[in-house]
Amino acid sequence: MKPIIKLRSFEIEDKVRLAQLANNKKIYDNVRDHFPFPYNESNAISFINRTLEENPKQTFGITYEGELCGGIGLILQTDVYRKTAEIGYWIGEPFWGKGITTKAVALITEYGFNELDLIRIYAGVFDFNKGSMKVLEKNGFIKEGVFKNAVIKNNGICDEHRYYKLKED
Repeated sequence: MKPIIKLRSFEIEDKVRLAQLANNKKIYDNVRDHFPFPYNESNAISFINRTLEENPKQTFGITYEGELCGGIGLILQTDVYRKTAEIGYWIGEPFWGKGITTKAVALITEYGFNELDLIRIYAGVFDFNKGSMKVLEKNGFIKEGVFKNAVIKNNGICDEHRYYKLKED
């Protein structure tokens, strides 16, 4: 029997578990700097409250067998890019290697195209995050290009690999 992986709204009751999972340097090393480290309950409460105000809904908790295990979201773009969103996601380390991220990316991509009426979803991946590249490729995202020396993370300079997927007509 396949494990059950779902997306759901974050709830204030998630604050302790969210802080436990997100307070991990290995996660921080692969996400944007606005994701705090160390990550505490206060960070979790602020984040959850922001997600609860979203309209339309763009950010979701990822559950594995009913247990919160990570987060995923679409950052809606504006102006001439208004039918485009950037995808971002992370999974707590105890849940790595279970195919959860691949399924979560499929679910939010479908949501973005069908519910938010997007025509394009893209992701920027640090050059050292090969796992994230594989997740995107398994979901039909295509590498669009490599932005050389585009990212500064942990005082180091790296390339960003840009992936995209278009809504199928």
